[in-house]
Amino acid sequence: MKRKLFLKSVLTGALAFAMMTPSAIAHDVLDDISIEKGEGAGAEAVIPQLEGSKNLNGWHEVASVQVEEKDGVQNNTADVYAHNGFAYVGTHTKNGGNGGVRVFDLKDPESPEEVAVFADDIPGTWTEKVIVQKVNTKDFNGDLAAVSVQQLDRKNPDSVGGVLLYDVTNPYHPEKLGFWAVDKRAPGTHELYLAKQGDRAFVLAASNYADYYTHGEKKDFSLIDVSDPTNPETIYEFDPRQLEEVPADFNGYHWNAPDGKTRPVFNHSVMTDENAKTAFLSYWDLGTIMLDISDPDHPTYLGRTEYASDQQGSAHSAQVAKGGTVLIETREVYAPQRAGFEESYGYTRIFDIKDKTNPKLLSNFKTDLVDDVEDGVTFANTVHDPKVVGNSLYLSHYAGGVRAVDITDPANPAEIGRYVPENSFVWGVFADRNYILASDMGSGLKVLQKNNDHE
Repeated sequence: MKRKLFLKSVLTGALAFAMMTPSAIAHDVLDDISIEKGEGAGAEAVIPQLEGSKNLNGWHEVASVQVEEKDGVQNNTADVYAHNGFAYVGTHTKNGGNGGVRVFDLKDPESPEEVAVFADDIPGTWTEKVIVQKVNTKDFNGDLAAVSVQQLDRKNPDSVGGVLLYDVTNPYHPEKLGFWAVDKRAPGTHELYLAKQGDRAFVLAASNYADYYTHGEKKDFSLIDVSDPTNPETIYEFDPRQLEEVPADFNGYHWNAPDGKTRPVFNHSVMTDENAKTAFLSYWDLGTIMLDISDPDHPTYLGRTEYASDQQGSAHSAQVAKGGTVLIETREVYAPQRAGFEESYGYTRIFDIKDKTNPKLLSNFKTDLVDDVEDGVTFANTVHDPKVVGNSLYLSHYAGGVRAVDITDPANPAEIGRYVPENSFVWGVFADRNYILASDMGSGLKVLQKNNDHE
């Protein structure tokens, strides 16, 4: 039976979750809690689709395909991105990493074909994130892929993290153009974004713990000019010490916050609005930091989101909606019971950012999973990444699969659908008007397509 993106109403209690054998360390590797990521334990989603939103009616899982073994090794997947009819799937750390980025031809969405592997040439690394954009500068004209590279072990003399740049104008034959290296002492670039302004192209790199491991010599956020992808050039780094609330003696991770708590701070992820005028830096317990990058050579700080004293921050990823006036902030909280904090897994916050110097919280969106704190330390119940298409917000939710949320009224978000593959552990989601893609760490690439002929 085809699995469907199904609507809520009668589905409470339909899924059960358990912590399974892990395969990768937590994003906050400096946390004193030892917790890893791996395959989840979601039940198979075979409940028929119910009446509901026009945006979701008729969506079906049409394909589920595992990434091919590479050199006899089965890698697991990380994030997913799509461009011009091809899916680009990053790989995680399972079985020694070095799985590279997998390219799938989606011309037949029901039979995705893996047609290429790239960004697998640096030993002892893994490639979580890939962004592909059409770029036209005086030095490059074509489809450019930016790939985040992280070291599995910083003691490995042959590994180094950073950003790989590839020409994927012909997705069947990617060509390496350049590499931007992070200081060897830091793990590498965890997430990134590729943006364009006029005849210039930029990579925004979140290289978590660079500040901490280099004792402030390097910073966690870098703005890199890749107009010439063979010669990437750092043009700006963000120093959180410029903020009044961050002491000058900040060590790059342990923040003595105004609420009296010592909070973890590092840049986990980054993205921009549609015209690449504002950058959004997901800075864990420092919140989502907003920078004006309309003059990319001279960015300026605008504002940031904040947390109540009893909230774990864990600002993980961001998206914007409503023409850039609304911010979606996901928070990856995997340890729901910490002294002095609310008991909850990670949930989504939605802000009015028409005035980016003063973001205003409109609402919190919580799934049915976030209050199940008796499940203990696990990623299964926390939100992960957001994507927005029109008035629909799509959230990857690990063992909770993909959740679809109506944000027509951002002050009153409502879950309108969910897609939960068997043994779900969904890392990433990508959505457009033609299909929804999900990357499941255990079973690979999932393709959902609108086809009203399926029953």
